[in-house]
Order: sequence, then C-alpha cells, then structure tokens
Amino acid sequence: MRIGLIGLGRIGAFHAETLSGLPQVTELVVTDAVPAATERVARKYGAEPAVDPAALLHSGVDGVVIAAATDAHPQLILAAVETGLPVFCEKPVARGADAAQEVLLRCAGATVQIGYNRRFDPGFVAARAAVASGELGRLHTVRSTTMDPAPPPAAYLAGSGGIFRDCGVHDFDIIRYVTGREVIEVYATGSTRGDAIFAEIGDAASTAAVLTLDDDTLAVVSNTRFNGRGYDVRLEVHGSADSIAVGLEDKLPLRSVEPGVTFPAGPPHTFFMDRFTEAYRRELAAFTEVVAGTRESPCTVADAVEAGWIAEACTLSLREHRPVRVSEVRSAA
Repeated sequence: MRIGLIGLGRIGAFHAETLSGLPQVTELVVTDAVPAATERVARKYGAEPAVDPAALLHSGVDGVVIAAATDAHPQLILAAVETGLPVFCEKPVARGADAAQEVLLRCAGATVQIGYNRRFDPGFVAARAAVASGELGRLHTVRSTTMDPAPPPAAYLAGSGGIFRDCGVHDFDIIRYVTGREVIEVYATGSTRGDAIFAEIGDAASTAAVLTLDDDTLAVVSNTRFNGRGYDVRLEVHGSADSIAVGLEDKLPLRSVEPGVTFPAGPPHTFFMDRFTEAYRRELAAFTEVVAGTRESPCTVADAVEAGWIAEACTLSLREHRPVRVSEVRSAA
C-alpha cells in the first residue's frame, strides 16, 4: 500500500524508518514544513516527497500518518478525514481535551487511530489479557510509572500543557486499556523541584496521582522529569488472586541494594524510543491493517479524549489541591 507521512521531526523521522521497513508499505510519501527535512528523509528512505500536506493527501495515498506539531493535529486529522483517508495521528488529538472533543464530534464515523504505543508493547498486551481472563481475581490496586531521565527543552515544556497532559496521559490511557475500566475521580499533587522553569510556567517536575476507577479499584500514577538512572516505565496490577508487573526486565532503570541480588543485569533504558521500539513497529503495522480494512482502530479518538479528560482532572486537582471528578471537567468544557 501507499502511505503518506506528515511531519518529519524526531518521531516523524523514526516513523519513516519504521514504515519503510514494513513489507505492507510498498510506497511512502513524505512531507514536512521544512523542505530540507522532506528532501533528506525522502532521499534516505527512497520515499516520494510532497510539497505540503494538501499535495500529499491528494497524491493517491491509501492512508496517512500524522507526526507534525501538536497544534497542527486537529486540522490535519480533519483534512485527511474529509479526503476519505484512514488516519494515524500521534497523541494528543489536540492541545486540550475540549478541543479534542470537538475533533471527535467532527470525525464521527471516520477511521482514525491515535498513537498510544504502550497498547502494542508485549508486556502491556499480556497484562490486559491477564486482567480480561480473570486470573488475577478482583483488582484492587494498579501502579503506573513514567519517569523521564531529563526534562525536554524549556520551549517545549512551556507549550506542552503540563506534565499530566504531556506525560501522565500515557499512564491514564494504559490504565483504561489494561483494566477495561473508567476513571471517575482523581487526586493529584506535585513538586517543582529540579529546575526553576517548572514554577515559572505553572507546571510540576514530579507528580503523584491517585485515580479511583468505576469499580473502586485504586490506581497510583507516578511521573517525573528527573529520573537520573534512566527511562522508567512500569505497570503493576494487583488482584485478590495474583499480581503481575510490566517492565521488570534487565534494562529496568532501578538498582537493587539487597545483598546478593543482581537484578536487573543489563544497561538501563535511557530513551523512550529504545524502550518502545517494538511497540512503535507493531503500532504502525496495526495501522496498515486498519488501512486494509481488516482491523478496527485499536485506539480511537474517543479513547484519546477519555485519557485527556483524566489529564485535565489531574491538572485541576494539582492546581486547586482537591479531589476532582472527571465528570466535573467534562461538563465544564
């Protein structure tokens, strides 16, 4: 099939490499706001360059992958939908959940997949299967962790929308995906320790959030921009019959101080592309199945909007130091 790719920055260039290696993708068309980036990626992967997104959307592609800047996501999603093309778009759908909700309403019935790659990581897939099978018994506690080794540049942080919208939203999505439950209430707290920029922009450098799910399962989410040992992404799911974990492998960036314990044995993960290389490949392979019409979208706009509402609730809870029901932020939008 012929796939278009819009946006060739860090993640877009990575997607170009992945797409060019998928046997299902016989032709790749690429474009970026920076013409030199378009030419560079086209030359490197033998892709066809397009002068702009409009030209790409009308170049006979079978589906389009959007990896452009966040503020361009709504416009590009809707332009592709109006052209009748299946769409894959990196998260988020839009800068805020209210804007994402508007996109959801305008693309009702269209084929859109949003890029939450943890849904394709083998460990998270296995955790979902374990919960669905009932082998864990009644769930009571979930712990989800995303810890970055260092913060992004200050300019990115200032426009990111905050740690819950930019980072914690991955945890919120995967909690919904693994448990099959909805979050009804949150309580969040945070610290600005690490760099003055966080206080200046009204964000947090490290956060903790307690989520109450609709079956009274409790989920604890930990996020930070300053995890010096590496990129730490884990999930624990505890039930009345058994407990499981995702991410307890030899590249786990956590050092045991128990006498005689050598786990984990490998070099720590230091970058999200290292930790989720296979998940990204599986995610885009799944999109080719969506394009072919053999699979429904495995992460819909509605899924992304729900994770966004949880992020909004946590952001409000952090700011006002109180529990917030998700219905409160949804109804206020």
